[in-house]
Amino acid sequence: MTRGSPQPLTDAERSALTEQALKVREHVIRMSTGGGCFIGASLSCTDLMVYLYNHLLDITPETVGDRQRDYLLLSKGHDVPALYGTLAELGFIERERLRNHLKANDAIYWHPNREIPGIEFHSGSLGHLLSVGIGIATDIRLRGERNRVFVVLGDGELNEGTIWEGALVAKAHGLSNLIAIVDRNQFQANIETEQLIPLEPLADKFKAFGWNTVRVDGHNFDALQGGFAQLLADAVGPSVLIADTVRGKGLPSIEARADRWFVNFTPQEVEALLAELHGEQAAQLTSKPLIVR
Repeated sequence: MTRGSPQPLTDAERSALTEQALKVREHVIRMSTGGGCFIGASLSCTDLMVYLYNHLLDITPETVGDRQRDYLLLSKGHDVPALYGTLAELGFIERERLRNHLKANDAIYWHPNREIPGIEFHSGSLGHLLSVGIGIATDIRLRGERNRVFVVLGDGELNEGTIWEGALVAKAHGLSNLIAIVDRNQFQANIETEQLIPLEPLADKFKAFGWNTVRVDGHNFDALQGGFAQLLADAVGPSVLIADTVRGKGLPSIEARADRWFVNFTPQEVEALLAELHGEQAAQLTSKPLIVR
């Protein structure tokens, strides 16, 4: 199966993506109780996950072990609720299994685990999976195959030196089958990135390292379609799509809030958030965020 068509999305395709993204956000919200999850960053990358798996990645539940599949590496592993939800909606795992989040009898946990179908690599410690992706992309090229490696990075994660060392290596080896996606939600844990270690001008930095670079609205499926079509059209060398996103996207009461990076809501608050997601009056959330140190 070939994906990543440069053709504009049809109304039906756009509607299907929007509907699935809503369902994935529902899953993320339900995983934000009983121990909690990194809800803000998971919601910021939900649209990216839904788009990638539906319109770009050459992988299905039946081909998870195929050596010619595309690879997706979630380097910002704390966003895994969005990946769990997407995999469940597409049949990689059962939807009911998401109820086991943080339970001792399952591997549905705070970070990706390869015991779960569709998860390619463990991640949690930030900054490592671009280098892992470089290794996989190099192996693919040495085997003469045409499959691709996609690495989803957090913007705060870009403070790790290994990211930029990897960027130099990927360019030096001309890895045209390596595509990075930066979830640019402007936050690193409970502080804005530009207040800690400023990243801008981010696109210029990647361009200076020799990467094909496009920056788009990460919540606009048409913009994502056009951005990836531009990157993948006869690209020479590694590519990066910088996706401008909103932390907590879909829940106005927590959007772009530094104190909502990790939460552990009560079941009642979860129900209020689900109502808010569907357009009802914004919830008045009283529980304090659980800060992981």
